[in-house]
Amino acid sequence: MKIVAVGGGEIGRPGTPIETEKIDKETIKLSGKKHPKLLFIPTASSDSEGYVEVIKRYFGKRLGCRVDILYLLKNKPSRQEIRKKIMGADIVYAGGGNTLKMMIVWRKSGVDKILKEAARKGTIFSGVSAGAVCWFNYANSDSRRFTNPKAPMIRVKGLGLVPALCCPHYNGEWQRKPALKKMMKKTAGVAIALDNCAAMEIVGNTYRIITSKPHVGAYRVFWSKGKSHHEHILSSGEFLPLSELMAKT
Repeated sequence: MKIVAVGGGEIGRPGTPIETEKIDKETIKLSGKKHPKLLFIPTASSDSEGYVEVIKRYFGKRLGCRVDILYLLKNKPSRQEIRKKIMGADIVYAGGGNTLKMMIVWRKSGVDKILKEAARKGTIFSGVSAGAVCWFNYANSDSRRFTNPKAPMIRVKGLGLVPALCCPHYNGEWQRKPALKKMMKKTAGVAIALDNCAAMEIVGNTYRIITSKPHVGAYRVFWSKGKSHHEHILSSGEFLPLSELMAKT
């Protein structure tokens, strides 16, 4: 299993800086190839063509990947076509947007099962925001706010490759911290909260935290014996046992 889950950050949308390049270069390095084949899945943004163009400029022209796109809403590819694209990729990068909508579409189209097959093959999974939290058991998600700006955060079931709940934009959206604390009171295990420009890199049964900006990081959030715990995860650069991170200690 190889996953680089990015809590948030820009990659060059018009009028915005590039913020996660250091992290994204690590993802490419993980492939062991100079020009890996990167498959972008833009489901969470409703197959936004603008997002696709940003990905092509950034990962393609700037970082040297061979970029392919898997449209699931604009087109209705067959299960065979979907499998060919996913299994042929070195890196699968999921975009940000509506996590709940994305997971519904993925399950309906069989993408979830094919991604799990690709994980066993050693395909690298990455993504930002919705594209980061989808690899975990659950996501702390603002999906309801796409139709109701005042809606609360919800827990969305992810692919279950990482045995934890994941929360993105931890330092970028003030609602995330109180919502996650409340959510974890009713959720077993631990949550991994990622700041913008912070990522959790998982290789096999090990992990490390990597960042592309100073003063950002990742946190463990969980409840134990009726008390809420909020712990900073050290980013030493070394890979550490994932099991230790998931244990409530």
